[in-house]
Order: sequence, then C-alpha cells, then structure tokens
Amino acid sequence: MQTDTPRRDDIRNIAIIAHVDHGKTTLVDAMLHQSGIFGAHMHVAERVMDSNVLERERGITILAKNTAVVFESVKINIVDTPGHADFGGEVERTLTMVDGVMLLVDASEGPLPQTRFVLQKALSLGLPPIVCVNKIDRPDARIGEVLDEIYDLFIDLGATEQQLDFPVVYTNAKAGTATRSLEVPAENLRTLFQLIVSTLPGPRADPSATPQFQCNNLDYNDYVGRIAIGCLKNGTLEKNQTYALCRSDEAPRNIKISQIFTWVGLERKEVKSVAAGDLIAVAGIEDINIGDTISDRDEPVPLPAIRIDEPTISMFFGANTSPWAGREGEFVTSSKLRERLAQEQRRNVSLRVEDTGSTESIRVTGRGELQLAILIETMRREGYEMQVSKPVVVTRDIDGVIHEPVELLVIDVAETYIGVLTQLLAVRHGKMTKMTNAGSGHVRLEFSVPSRGLIGFRSRFLTETRGTGTMNALFDGWAPWHGKIQARVNGSMMADREGTATPYSVFHLQERGTMFIPPSTKVYEGMIIGEYSRTSDLNVNIVREKKLTNMRASGHDEAVVITPHREMQLESSLEWVEDDELVEVTPKSIRLRKRILAANQRPKKRNADE
Repeated sequence: MQTDTPRRDDIRNIAIIAHVDHGKTTLVDAMLHQSGIFGAHMHVAERVMDSNVLERERGITILAKNTAVVFESVKINIVDTPGHADFGGEVERTLTMVDGVMLLVDASEGPLPQTRFVLQKALSLGLPPIVCVNKIDRPDARIGEVLDEIYDLFIDLGATEQQLDFPVVYTNAKAGTATRSLEVPAENLRTLFQLIVSTLPGPRADPSATPQFQCNNLDYNDYVGRIAIGCLKNGTLEKNQTYALCRSDEAPRNIKISQIFTWVGLERKEVKSVAAGDLIAVAGIEDINIGDTISDRDEPVPLPAIRIDEPTISMFFGANTSPWAGREGEFVTSSKLRERLAQEQRRNVSLRVEDTGSTESIRVTGRGELQLAILIETMRREGYEMQVSKPVVVTRDIDGVIHEPVELLVIDVAETYIGVLTQLLAVRHGKMTKMTNAGSGHVRLEFSVPSRGLIGFRSRFLTETRGTGTMNALFDGWAPWHGKIQARVNGSMMADREGTATPYSVFHLQERGTMFIPPSTKVYEGMIIGEYSRTSDLNVNIVREKKLTNMRASGHDEAVVITPHREMQLESSLEWVEDDELVEVTPKSIRLRKRILAANQRPKKRNADE
C-alpha cells in the first residue's frame, strides 16, 4: 500500500495483546460497559469476550474476537487476541487487520513470554504501541520496575525510536479506571479512550481504489453459512454485487457477496455497503478460506498471503479401537473424525492435517500441546470419540543435519526450588541462560530447552514446586538434534481382564505404585490403571474379589484403606503416555491404554525412548 494513502480519522483498529491472566478481557469488558454499548437493564456476564466454554473454564483467551465501541464519534474496533503462543495462528492473523496495539502488562508480574511473542510480531509489522500497566491496585505492584522491564523488552526486540517513545497509561481493569499519572486518581476509562484516539493512527484506506478484502478469520452461521472476517484495505464493497476471489494456487473466479456486516459492540450489524478501513464480515462465499482476497471482478489485485510460524508438535488421531468403542460417543468413525479435522484446518491456519496412508490414522500438527489438547477437548464435547497418541516434535533437515524446535522457558519460583528444577531440566538438555533475583525470595529463571524436553515436564514442575511455581514456554527457533532425552522412568500397571475394580484388589495393589482409578471403575484388558513403581510394565488383576470361607467374614481380619488415586485429566494423560500407549477420549471418559491390548502379544518390558 502506498504511504501517501490518506488515513481515516473516524476509525481506529487496535489489538490488545497481553500475557495469560493479565486482565485483557476484563479491561475490554469495562470499555464495553463505559461506552454505553449495553443497556442499563441488560444482564451481561463477566469476561463477556470469552464466549467459548473452554475459555471461561480455563480463564484464557483461545480465539481472537472482534468488538467495537464509539468514543466521541470515533469508532474503535477492538480485537481481543489470545495470549498463549500455542494460539499464535490467531494472533498473527489478527495483527494484519489492525493499525496499532495496546500492550497490557501486569503491574506485579511484568512482561512474560507470551507478551514477548505477540509484541515481537507487532513491532516487526511496524505497529505503534500504547503501554497499559494494569492491576495497579495489587499490594505487590512494582510499577517502576515493570516499566523498566518493558523498555528493556522493547529494546531487546529491536523496536524503532518511534515505537520506543510509547505513551503509558495506568489502569485497574476490574474497577474500570485509567490515569496517565499515578498521582491523579481516576474515575473511569476516559483517559484510555482519549489516548487511543489521539495516539494510534487511523487505517490507511482509499475508498476509490480497487477493492481489497482479505479473509483473516472464519465464522459459521446456520442461516447464512460461512462468514469471512477481515479488514477492507481499499475500495468499497456492496452487497449483492459480483467480485473476484483470488487465491495463490488458482486463477481468480467470480463470486457474489450476499451480506456485509460491521460490528456494533459484540453484535454484527448488517449494512448495504462499507468503505475501506473498517473491520467487516462478509457472507455468501461457501468455499472462502483464510488468506483469500476479494477484489475487483475485472482487474483483481490480490493481497500477499498470510505467513505464520510453522507448527512444532504432532499427534496421531484415530477412531477408537478399544473393546468399548462406540458406547459413549455420537461420532465414532474415522470418516467423521477426518471431516471434523478438515473443518478445523480450514479455520485455523496454524494447524496441519495430513493423511498417513492408513484409513485409521490421521496426523495432526500444531503449535503446542495446549493447542492440540484444546482441540481434543472441544471435539469430545461435540460428541466425538477417538484415540490419540503421545505428542512428538516435528523435525527439519537443514543442510543434511536434523534440527528440532527449541523453546525459551521462563520460570518464576521460590529460591528453594532452583536446584531441583535445574537438575530436572539438565536431563532434558535444558541450559540456563538467565537468572533474575528480585530480592523478594522469588527468582525468574530462563532456559533454552528442546520442545520434546518439555513434553511431560509441566506435571513434574507442579509436583516439585508444590504448585507454587509458574512456567511459560515460547518457540525460540530450530537447533541441531540434542540427542537422547530420558523418558518417563516408571512403567505402567494394566488390567489383565475385563470387569469392575474392587476395593480389595485396589488396596493390595496400591503399594505397587500410584493408582489412576478408584474402586468400582469398569476396566478392560490392556487399560492402564496406574503407574508402576519400577521401570517395567505389570499386568494385574484389578477385579479380584476376596474369597470368603466358613471361618471368616468379608471384613473381619483387615480394614481396607484406599489411598486417593491420581486423577488423570486430558493434558496430564497426553504428557504421561509413552510411544506404545494411547489416550482414549470419549464425551464421558478419558482412559489410558496400551496400543496392543492383549497381554500375551505385548513385549515383557516397556520399550525405551530412542
């Protein structure tokens, strides 16, 4: 786009970027309320932008979402972006739609890895920033130090002089207040609105130029079908008119737009036409994909394709083959699974779905364990039943040398845990690159670790730090293969027959290791019921009942005391399993199992990780 293209003064397109749980979505809530979008008698849930069920449960933003507020006749389009690097595909698409960013940082925690990830993307695109220091009411707030850390981060990421001269605003998102000076008490967010309008530029747009609209996101509506979301960079679009759909791999073809929407608050409002510079949604094109451009029918001018970082973690999805397959799910066949994954790939460009040559197995590659776990959880809630393998890293051949992805791992823990964490990461080929001691008894450690070294590390980390530490990982490039990494040390305990686990049997087996199931759980042969205390696997009879005789009653000679079992959730199950094991996922259950269920067909010992 030409730099002399005029800017629109009546629109601001901004993205809010922040680390997980720094108050981004709460601040958007306050902006929506104070702009008068919601009526006085409307009941609105907290974190209204986190509309996805999993987002509400986990307290994180997974999908980028749009909203709009009006301040003094200026329309401010706001995009709430995910803070986790696993959902970076959402972030990268979003940043191509906006003309400025608001960086939100916790006044106590300071900038963290996901802050770094998204900010680096924004600065590389030349987007001007506003810095918002949030949660200034925290008793442990250290505003001055955090501001210094932000300046250091900008310099480290190669920010220009103009980007370094960012304005700062101090906010309390929960109370809905903002001020430019800590000495001046605030009553509302008016200061923040004024700063956005006066500091961030409007979009460069020429309504008379050739129309250029790029699809950055997809939605679906049962009434109008597929909806393409993006920014109209140039020209004007009108409903019921014919345009050209441009793709990188085929010639332009004619399409017709049936509906055009813009945002008013959280709702889409249908309009007859829209001028360049606004964020819009268009309907009527069933096969439009992310990255496609809608342009003039006679002289189309496509926009450059959207580029994102490559995925680093892969898993194999397959139809459930356990003895209980089809009992709990609605969609149980491999063809249904393939359809659903293909649908997910169409709307999520950071995901890859590949055929393996087998009708029973599909390879899915994503940005991290969390992204794939969210996908699996979403599918099981939709009624899908499947089995998935252990996550493994994607490798590359660079100049004849095998390279693997490397992560920047940032850990915040008490000083007493430095030694044990350093040892844990050393066996995973982790190298400490930085240690910062704030003098409060807590330290921040930075490690360079191969991505495969972090598979299964989170559960060990939480155990060793008694749940008090925080860890965040960020993709940090590719490095030569680090060699063998020790896998899970302990073996598995598997049921050797189908039946129901009895208290008597669980009581006698719990001294052999850690149980994953409580008594009265139904099991089948090859189902993993616990972690064995030794390195080999153990087949056990978990359904054995106590034999009664004429000389004794059932509970006469001993009291059965059951140790609480370890609850294996989806993410912990994916971290725990080995190459010869699978996670069985249904709408009602998550079970661990061996690939080969029959005990007489499995090797005696668990295969070691190569």
